[in-house]
Amino acid sequence: MTSQTTVEQADKAPEPASAPTPAKGLRGHPWLTLFSVAIGVMMVALDGTIVAIANPAIQKDLGATFAEVQWITNGYFLALAVALITAGKLGDRFGHRQTFLIGVVGFAAASGAIGLSDSIALVVTFRVLQGLFGALLMPAALGLLRASFPAEKLNMAIGIWGMVIGASTAGGPILGGLLVQHVSWQSVFFINVPVGVLALVLGLFILKDHRAENAPRSFDILGILLLSAAMFCLVWALIKAPEWGWGDGLTWTFIGVAVLSFVVFAVWETRVSEPLIPLAMFRSVALSAGVVLMVLMAIAFMGGLFFVTFYLQNVHGMSPVDSGLHLLPLTGMMIVGSPLAGAMITKVGPRIPLAGGMALTAAAMFGMSTLEADTGSGPMSLWFALLGLGLAPVMVGATEVIVGNAPMELSGVAGGLQQAAMQIGGSLGTAVLGAVMASKVDSDLAGNWADAKLPPLSEANLDKAAEAVQVGVAPVPPKAPPSVAEQITSVAHDTFMSGMGLACLVATGVAVVAVFVAFLTKRGANAEAGAGVGHI
Repeated sequence: MTSQTTVEQADKAPEPASAPTPAKGLRGHPWLTLFSVAIGVMMVALDGTIVAIANPAIQKDLGATFAEVQWITNGYFLALAVALITAGKLGDRFGHRQTFLIGVVGFAAASGAIGLSDSIALVVTFRVLQGLFGALLMPAALGLLRASFPAEKLNMAIGIWGMVIGASTAGGPILGGLLVQHVSWQSVFFINVPVGVLALVLGLFILKDHRAENAPRSFDILGILLLSAAMFCLVWALIKAPEWGWGDGLTWTFIGVAVLSFVVFAVWETRVSEPLIPLAMFRSVALSAGVVLMVLMAIAFMGGLFFVTFYLQNVHGMSPVDSGLHLLPLTGMMIVGSPLAGAMITKVGPRIPLAGGMALTAAAMFGMSTLEADTGSGPMSLWFALLGLGLAPVMVGATEVIVGNAPMELSGVAGGLQQAAMQIGGSLGTAVLGAVMASKVDSDLAGNWADAKLPPLSEANLDKAAEAVQVGVAPVPPKAPPSVAEQITSVAHDTFMSGMGLACLVATGVAVVAVFVAFLTKRGANAEAGAGVGHI
């Protein structure tokens, strides 16, 4: 049986969309299931940003180089991105409850091991393990929600799920700053242990395994290897491009290997009886549009937010805690907007909320392109709040479109696709917008420096100054007179703002394209197959 036939049968003859049997007691209760999986998902989302605040303290305590510290973040995201779709398949094969619980235990254990580590090599190793176990946890959570909730309540559940992810991601810098400042960098990781224990206990008592009768029974080993190689090479190229340069042969070698691996993977998937990703899934225009939309949203959001943290801390001179507090309007609007978006999508479908959300995101990114070095908290808060309001329906709607338009027995793979799209989009946004920033700084800095009548810099020193300015740091020499230091700071910050403004304009363009992609989406055709599946 070919992959196309498998999906066609699932689409033509979905399982009956019967109302779920009312839960007796705790096990299988939809809203308690949501609460249980939200605790586990919170750990993974939080770790995506909370650790960035701890990196300077880790570097100092363990005597690590800058490149080694970069691996603390890169190793985590690389493992997460590479393993997400395969992990989703594991959930479809063995059950999402078991996969979720293994992910929770492994993630919490790896977190505790990082806190006990006394070398940077061990920290990076356990961060990679964190990413792998996080990959098990995330798609399984979506699979459990899809199977537990009836169609009319699924969007609300995904809305709350998206709210947890958004709030955890945006709240990471605040919590991380408090823990590092008042406890230790180890506490950033140790905090996951009690959270993991709570998620495990809740999961054991509440979660019920839902598995489609025609769930996959075999593994596409070659498909897993090909897809993992393709994802690794693509994400690795995006991570290293700022260091190697976009014109470097090594960058394009990895991109070329990634493209070749994707092509070979696609050919292989049409020939295997139970493929990792049945390509016929993508015959659904809505599902494909949902994946593209998630990538575009993540490019605009993650790429833009990357520079905002440098803007707040290095240009405005805020502490990590203060910069996190200034992002509260974004977090707050995501918390408020996500459940409301879920209710709206249930009533009118995803198309209008998604298009409207990306339009608001485009407006917010355009507004952020107008920020100046001395912009006050009021205008900043306005654009951050508008960004959160725009992102909320996209996080909820695109997830429902991807998961709801996939057959029930492929809900884990669909959840993996959703998360992988977001990881790739985030990496792509950081890399591409980073390249835009670097190019703008390189082209403007020398002229701005000369216009300020500062002492000329050698080519080597100009390159070093540009590297500092790209993250908003003024390259002031240690013994510079106050007047010269003030001039250098003014030039550095103005040049950084011109680069950030251009990067935000590019993000605006990406968000505008996403508005049109949103009109290709529709309500999940298979969503109603979720709540009536067999329970094991």
